[in-house]
Amino acid sequence: MANLPIPHGMVTTGNDLHGYRVTRTLGIVRGITVRSRSVVGNIGAALQTLVGGNITIYTELCEKAREEAFELMLQHAAAMGANAVVAMRYDANDVAEGVTEVLSYGTAVQVEPV
Repeated sequence: MANLPIPHGMVTTGNDLHGYRVTRTLGIVRGITVRSRSVVGNIGAALQTLVGGNITIYTELCEKAREEAFELMLQHAAAMGANAVVAMRYDANDVAEGVTEVLSYGTAVQVEPV
């Protein structure tokens, strides 16, 4: 089976994918990225905290990290021969001061339409 990209619509946090049946479970897949905040970003975020509300600099950093981890997970799943991922989750941990690991993980599966 070719390592075709897995469409985002073929990923679910559920244990099954509506309209499809799992024909083969291939195992756990993951995508990990480690990000740090820049000095400039920290200064900008500190200024935003004075005003209150959404700290957009950190929101953008978090979203970019999640997106990168998600895409890496999809690449891992495709390399295993999957065409879908079920039970997908995110996790994040501080690695050091100002350095965060973001993990996207799930179960790589092969599915076919019902």
